[in-house]
Amino acid sequence: MVDLNAWLKEAKADASATKCGMYLTHNGVVRETARAKVHDGNKNTAPIKGMKFSYDEKLVKKAIEETYKFEGIYYIKTWLASGELKVGDDIMFVMIGGDIRPHVVDALQFLVSKIKNECVKEEEIY
Repeated sequence: MVDLNAWLKEAKADASATKCGMYLTHNGVVRETARAKVHDGNKNTAPIKGMKFSYDEKLVKKAIEETYKFEGIYYIKTWLASGELKVGDDIMFVMIGGDIRPHVVDALQFLVSKIKNECVKEEEIY
């Protein structure tokens, strides 16, 4: 289980902390609403019971490297689950630290989208 308070304490102890004016976190969680219903508008899609989740560690590392190229980004930490997950389980955590809000918000949006779209495999279980 990820302890966000411990993550934040670790981030603030990092050498980059003096450059960071904010930290943002993302916590992706398995929801019961199927992807087809949320993204495609298929209203008659049954609720899911869970999902099989995996990721490519090399692609995640590459995505993190790309995110560090964003202006004002100095700290990134990620955790991704793997295996069979049930509704309510954590899928991933992402923490990004940077100088100002617009930079950190943009970087978080980029990294989470990059991971979700290019680095993971999700198979819903009905």
